[in-house]
Amino acid sequence: MDQSTSNRSKIINDNNNNSTSDHGTQNETILLLLPGLPNHLADRCLSSLPPALLFSVCHSWRRLLYSPYFPPFFSLYALLFNNNKPSHNNNNYYSFNSSMEFFCFDPISSTWNPLPAPPQNPPLRLLYRHPSFLSRKLPVQSLGVRNNLVLIAATTPHFLPALASPLAFNPQSNTWFFGPQLSIPRRWCAMGSVGGVVYVASGVGAHYRGDVARSMKKWDLKSDREDWKWEKKAQLKDGRFSREAVEAVGFKGNLCMVNLKGNGAKDGAIYNVELDKWKEMPEGMHAGWNGPAASTMNEEELYVVNEGKGRLSKYDADHDWWDEVIELAELKGAEKITAARGRVCAVCENGERIMVVDVLASPARAWLVDPPRGFQVVAVHVLPRMCKQD
Repeated sequence: MDQSTSNRSKIINDNNNNSTSDHGTQNETILLLLPGLPNHLADRCLSSLPPALLFSVCHSWRRLLYSPYFPPFFSLYALLFNNNKPSHNNNNYYSFNSSMEFFCFDPISSTWNPLPAPPQNPPLRLLYRHPSFLSRKLPVQSLGVRNNLVLIAATTPHFLPALASPLAFNPQSNTWFFGPQLSIPRRWCAMGSVGGVVYVASGVGAHYRGDVARSMKKWDLKSDREDWKWEKKAQLKDGRFSREAVEAVGFKGNLCMVNLKGNGAKDGAIYNVELDKWKEMPEGMHAGWNGPAASTMNEEELYVVNEGKGRLSKYDADHDWWDEVIELAELKGAEKITAARGRVCAVCENGERIMVVDVLASPARAWLVDPPRGFQVVAVHVLPRMCKQD
């Protein structure tokens, strides 16, 4: 019996022993996962069943489904702006309360659950809207990396970088942790990941600096925590990617990015991770990159939403063009997307809803997920479900 199976068995058997002391042998039988089988063998059998079935049959199977030692299903994580929570004192805007909150949507129970509160030392002050700039949303940049939710950059009420170090949440342990400190914290940067390695390029610190706007650094989450650091990589040739928040999307060993959103004229660049070199983006990829983009977890498929037409497309690297997947009115104006497990999830309708597209179905099918009442979606990521501790 392997270590994880032993741990799962211990948790369930401990529950059985506690129930027996209170209620006798009858509850011990009820808490068995499969009558007639030891629990360590029963959970091996149950691990191959669909999570929705485990959730619906009985409470002991449901508890097993959320155990930290049971294979996790995947859930939708969201950064949400609380429209009902005042972000400032009416007499003093800089007496600031962060209105950004973090939730997980459980697709099995169809419920939103809040994440544990992030650490407040130093205080987390993420500015999303400012009364002087009502038409502009200030970016809060985040990634899903190695099954962690990672916040990279944001802005404070004083228009300074909000994060000196990345702040990450691990669903398996239900804990937050900090990454290595950046020598120059920044906002409005280009950020992405390839193979579990986080890359941050360009951006603006407390003030614009040309060397920061051209810089490129990486943080390898696969290394031991005591070895975490930011390493310098090949610089950009200019500072054109520091104008706004940029999505650098990992695709087939490269980081791909454009410097502006929408259908306007833009510059594209590709960074080869292995060679540590920048190159121009292929013409066809550049021409079709007209909105938010994302790659799948294995970084082998690349999707983009044309925010003007509401068209979701998949990139064909062999022919350097984009193949249409589906066109929907609800995808017009899409702001952020994520792709994983055969789904593409898009923040749409000004953050009021999330469109989920099953790209494996033929033809593709789609449905909407509403955020909790009073919240506006800022970004979405697909990660393993949170564990529920007994």
